[in-house]
Amino acid sequence: MPALVIVEVSIHNPELYEEYKKHTLGTIEKFGGRFLVRGVKNESLEGDWNPERLVILEFPNVDTAKSWWSSPEYSKIKTIRYEAAKSKMLVVESN
Repeated sequence: MPALVIVEVSIHNPELYEEYKKHTLGTIEKFGGRFLVRGVKNESLEGDWNPERLVILEFPNVDTAKSWWSSPEYSKIKTIRYEAAKSKMLVVESN
């Protein structure tokens, strides 16, 4: 069953975040993933959720998504994101 990784990002160092973005695609593709949503305009329909940046990735399944997240390749890159932004990330099964 496909899996989605949903990320809410609040960027406090835009230049460093741009550096992070340059390196993510290759790691995602290596695990069969792809971007569905990447930082496009979003609008809240209910509640007060209004993410500054929203990213949604699709992977073949939850295990593969988790393998990507914990991979040595992405682990090196996500430290850049930790320095450049605050984020919340979750993985969910999709239909």
